[in-house]
Amino acid sequence: MTATSPRLKHEVKDLALAPLGRQRIEWAGREMPVLRQIRDRFAQEKPFAGIRLVACCHVTTETANLAIALKAGGADALLIASNPLSTQDDVAACLVADYDIPVFAIKGEDNETYNRHVQIALDHRPNIIIDDGCDVVATLVQQRQHQLADIIGTTEETTTGIVRLRAMFKDGVLTFPAVNVNDADTKHFFDNRYGTGQSTLDGIIRATNILLAGKTLVVVGYGWCGKGTALRARGLGANVIVTEIDPIRAIEAVMDGFRVLPMAEAAPLGDLFVTVTGNKHVIRGEHFDVMKDGAIVCNSGHFDIEIDLKALGTKAKEVKTVRPFTQEYRLQSGKSVVVLGEGRLINLAAAEGHPSAVMDMSFANQALGCEYLVKNKGQLEPGLHSIPTDVDQEIARLKLQAMGIQIDTLTPDQIEYINSWTSGT
Repeated sequence: MTATSPRLKHEVKDLALAPLGRQRIEWAGREMPVLRQIRDRFAQEKPFAGIRLVACCHVTTETANLAIALKAGGADALLIASNPLSTQDDVAACLVADYDIPVFAIKGEDNETYNRHVQIALDHRPNIIIDDGCDVVATLVQQRQHQLADIIGTTEETTTGIVRLRAMFKDGVLTFPAVNVNDADTKHFFDNRYGTGQSTLDGIIRATNILLAGKTLVVVGYGWCGKGTALRARGLGANVIVTEIDPIRAIEAVMDGFRVLPMAEAAPLGDLFVTVTGNKHVIRGEHFDVMKDGAIVCNSGHFDIEIDLKALGTKAKEVKTVRPFTQEYRLQSGKSVVVLGEGRLINLAAAEGHPSAVMDMSFANQALGCEYLVKNKGQLEPGLHSIPTDVDQEIARLKLQAMGIQIDTLTPDQIEYINSWTSGT
């Protein structure tokens, strides 16, 4: 299952897959003009010269373009997978064979292998950590205190990871700066809403080949990912129900035209359930008990604990794979519940993740977030830091420019007006 390179230590499925990976990486790069411009600047300026960088991300074609940009900037970079089912083995092979980037990622790797890869990443003694879900940072803080002095900072682009970083800072264990890429406007408005919305449904359809029109689809959580999923599902003709714990998000869902119910009431109605909360066990044993026969359950949040699969397993008398990434749990009652992608991110388990055009902005934020940490080394306080507004707006400007779209600019008179309190009407 592993391969050994004479040049690099790595753990990928098969280096012979590299040519296909390169073809797919280059195809994704066509849709990532902002990151390409950043990579070209990095190649000239080398902002990461002498910097050891570890990235724990979904090993996809888009991530590959980020890794290539960081290496162009001089980074001594190493990549591991943030999710066992999201790795694209041909992409991992190409990064090793063609770009000399050490990669430790195999699609379907077990938890023991994943945890070993986290330790390998920390053995790299990183100065910068790009984390999806905060596992590398949490392991560093819990097990590698002696390496904290090496850390300049981390970047995080998942809601789950930001929640964990806030908890770490509250507990006084986050002793270095963390850039909150997740909350950049050019990340969550587009990646979470448009990216997750499209790619989640893409994964569901690839795994099941079901018709969504006419189905009742329950979206669990109405953050940006939930909004995108609900909007895209409605666009394909599904009857969408939303469940929420936040009254503001719940009323927003109502105003957006969706039916809002508690999960206990939604569970008997849904044909398909999608969790996007960043929390644990939002679909539990009591919900499985009242679901329709053949109800389909999947997750598009970062970790696989949103659905209580342990509880489902105790209720099942038989579990069988009926299609790739599709398991049917036959319950003691005789009815079945179908789980997609083992409860992991369905858009990456059964499909290819977000479209490259969306990840272009997210990974531009990651790249510039890393540069921000390096430029401000020793000057940023421990804790979470937002992407600077001017950086966020520059990413949007570059994206518009690449799309051939022009916008207005303020006149001197308008600038004076909005900066004055005496002008009135």
